Amino acid sequence: MRVYVGFDDTDTIDADRGTGKLARRFEDRLPEGCRLWGVVRQQLLVDARVPYTSHNSSACVVLELEDPQGLKGIIERAAAHIGANFLDGSDPGLCVAAVWAPGLAELADFGRQCTCRVVNQKAALAAAAGVHLSAHGGSGDGIIGAAAAVGLTAAGWCGRFIEFGLLREYPDMVRVKDLEAHRIAVVSVDRDAAIPGPADMVLTNRWVRPRLMGGRPVLLVRGAGRGAWENIGAKRKHRIEKAVARI
Repeated sequence: MRVYVGFDDTDTIDADRGTGKLARRFEDRLPEGCRLWGVVRQQLLVDARVPYTSHNSSACVVLELEDPQGLKGIIERAAAHIGANFLDGSDPGLCVAAVWAPGLAELADFGRQCTCRVVNQKAALAAAAGVHLSAHGGSGDGIIGAAAAVGLTAAGWCGRFIEFGLLREYPDMVRVKDLEAHRIAVVSVDRDAAIPGPADMVLTNRWVRPRLMGGRPVLLVRGAGRGAWENIGAKRKHRIEKAVARI
C-alpha cells in the first residue's frame, strides 16, 4: 500500500538543514514492513504575501507499507520525527494519506491552487478532510504546504525527486540503460522527439533529480551530439563538448 507523508516549514532562514533533508531522514524512522519509495520536492507559490523560509517548497515522502494497519504508526513516527528535528521559529505541518484515502482528488486540486495563489489554513483543513493533517508548532501554517505536497505528489504529475534509489551516486556520465534499470525513465525534450537509445550516454553533472511524471521518475534530457544527451535539470552547467569528447 502506498502512503504519502507531507512535511513543511520545519526550518528557519539561518538553518543548516531544510525541510527536504528532514523528509529524507524520515527513512531512518521507518518500521519493519515499510520501505521508502522516494521523496519528492514540491514548489509552491513564491509571493510576498506568503511567509516562507527560502523557496516556499515542501516535501512528500512516498512509502510502501505492507500492512494497512500500520498507517497509524507511520503518523505517530512522522510526528515524533518533526518533534525531534524541527527548528524553533518554524511552523511545522504534517499530512499523511494512504493511496485509498477519500478526497485525494480534492487534495490534489488544493495543491495546484497552492502553486498559483495564496491560500489559508482553513482551505487546507477542508481539502484534507479525509486524511491526517496536523500542526506541530508556531503559527501552524505548515499544514498548508504539507497538504499541498501530498496532493500534488499523489496526483503524479508535479515535483522533483530529491531521493530515489541511487539518486545521489550517479557519475558525471551514465548510460541510458543503467538509469532505466534503476526505474528512471529518460525522455527527450528535443523538438523532433528523438528517443534516447539504451547505449547512449547522459551527461548528469552529478545532479540527477528526475521529475515526477505519470507517477514515476522521469529524467528530461536534450541532445548533446550523436549518442549523447544532457540532463536539463542539472544544478551546474558543464561544457557539453568536453563531455561528448569522453564518450
